[in-house]
Order: sequence, then structure tokens, then C-alpha cells
Amino acid sequence: MKRLKTLLAALCLCLSATAQAQAWPARNITWVVPFAAGGPTDAMARDIADKVSKQIGQVIVIENAAGAGGTIGAAKAARATADGYTFLVGHMGYMGAGPALYKKLSYDPVKDFDAVFRFPDTPLVLLVGKSSPYKSAADLIAAAKASPGKVNFSNAGLGSSSHLIAALFEAKAGIDVTQVAYKGAAPAINDLIAGQVDVMFDQSNTALPQVQGGRLTALALTSTSPMPQQYPGVPPLADKVLPGFEAATWYGLYAPKGVPREVVQKMHQAYLKALGDKDWTRRMGSQGILLLPDASYAPEAFAKHTASEVERWRKVVTDAKIQLD
Repeated sequence: MKRLKTLLAALCLCLSATAQAQAWPARNITWVVPFAAGGPTDAMARDIADKVSKQIGQVIVIENAAGAGGTIGAAKAARATADGYTFLVGHMGYMGAGPALYKKLSYDPVKDFDAVFRFPDTPLVLLVGKSSPYKSAADLIAAAKASPGKVNFSNAGLGSSSHLIAALFEAKAGIDVTQVAYKGAAPAINDLIAGQVDVMFDQSNTALPQVQGGRLTALALTSTSPMPQQYPGVPPLADKVLPGFEAATWYGLYAPKGVPREVVQKMHQAYLKALGDKDWTRRMGSQGILLLPDASYAPEAFAKHTASEVERWRKVVTDAKIQLD
């Protein structure tokens, strides 16, 4: 009798969870963005949330929970109830490199979250000032090899995408450069324009106005394919200079571990329907955002990507001796 009661209780819980998933969404949904409002992650999250909300028929509220490189917001989302009403907007920093950058991290990007869908990627661009002597990535690498430590790279801060990808570039090219950390991308870009620093990696979408405005020169892309509409004539690093080189600032949506599978599927399908708006995707592309094959957006593919990125950046961070706490 005791065993029967236990089985009946488990069955009731299962049926209740199924009913809730079928009725989902019955109220507003929250997407936690672990950065301040107005930044590139926040802007992309709001843009995608607006399109997805129209597909699911409920408002998606963006909750900014900034601090500690995104880890505060990520930890908050990891502790949330897995009922399909709280999600995390993830970023390569705190969901890919975080376990290596921080000695004490209160969440595990793989074990504490279910992947829902991946956003389009934002590759990075290797940039120099207009008066730079470096006319190609090969020129830059040759100069860095000839004078170890002389070439300096600005970045948006320790552990930022621009810092991590510069460290990856340094390792793959077999060079020794000086990393100069700033408090944000804007001052790093300003000093690059002014000639106070030599080189910088910046995201393809935020770098685009500076390149199109003639203030900076793009030498190479971190994507494996060219971006002829946005960066005509700019080759990928993987094209001859560093074969196989690929990196991007990636984003995506996660849910606390254990969210009903039906919720993940509904959210993913709503996202795919939103991507059917060709005017919207063309606008993203024109802004320097790289659209991916549909298969790359799927929950399973995104989960595998997250796990592989954790391992990838663990090696980069360890080899470069980058530590945030």
C-alpha cells in the first residue's frame, strides 16, 4: 500500500508537470541578462525577445542583473525554479570561459542549465588604426615574432571576449604580445583610433561603424567564412594565415536544469518561426551579426557547443595564466 501511494504521488506530479507544460505560457516570462541595460548583450536579447514573444503570445520581460562579469546574473538564473518562466541569456564569457576564469563559481554552465537555443554569432574583427604599419594579419604576426612583447593589444577588460580571443590568437600564431586591459570596449577603441595602442579584436557588429567611417582598418575576421556585405575584401584568419582558426562572441538562451522538455521545444520552435522574418534576419546580417544554419540553433547542438567551449577556453585561460579571482 505504501509503495502504491508513492507511485500514485509520482504519477500525480508527472501529470501536473505535463499539464503545466501544455498550458505554458500562462503568464509573463523573464529573461535574465547579466549585464547592464544598453550594452550589446542587452540589445540583442531585447531584439530577439521581442520577436519570440510575438510567437508565443506572452510578454518576455528583460531583467538586468549585472555584476562580476555576468556571473551574478547567471547564478541567479541557475537557482530559479525550473518552471519555464525564468531563462538566462548566456554569453561566451560566463557560460564558456567562466569556469576557468573564476576559482569559485556558484554554478556550472553544463550541469546547472538546459540549453534552449543559440542566438546568431558575433565574430570578431582584427583592427588597427588608419596609420598602422600593419597592412595584413601576416604583417602583424611577422612583426610580433621579430620583436616579442613589442606589439600591444587593447581589450575591453580582463576576461572579456576581446581579451580571450586575443589570447587565443597569440597562442595559435606563436607570438608574444602585450595585453592592455581597459574598463570597457569604448576606451579601448578610442585609444586604438588615437594610435595609443597597436591592435584590437572587437565584435563585428560594434566595430562596423568605425570601419565604415574610416577610423579603423579591418585586417581579418575570426569567422571561417568572409562577410562580404559588411567587410568587403577582409579575409578570415582561417584563410591561409591561421588555418582552422575560428572564434566568436556567442550567445544563447538557457533554462534552469530540469525545465519541462515541452517548454524547451515550444520556445525553440517559436524562435525558429521568428527567424523566418527575412527582413529581420537581413537587418541583423547588415549589422555584422552572423546567421547560423538552423541545426546550430537547436537545444541539443547548443548544449554540445556549450560543453565544448568550456573545455576550449579552459585551455586558453590556463595557458595564458588569466585569473579573475
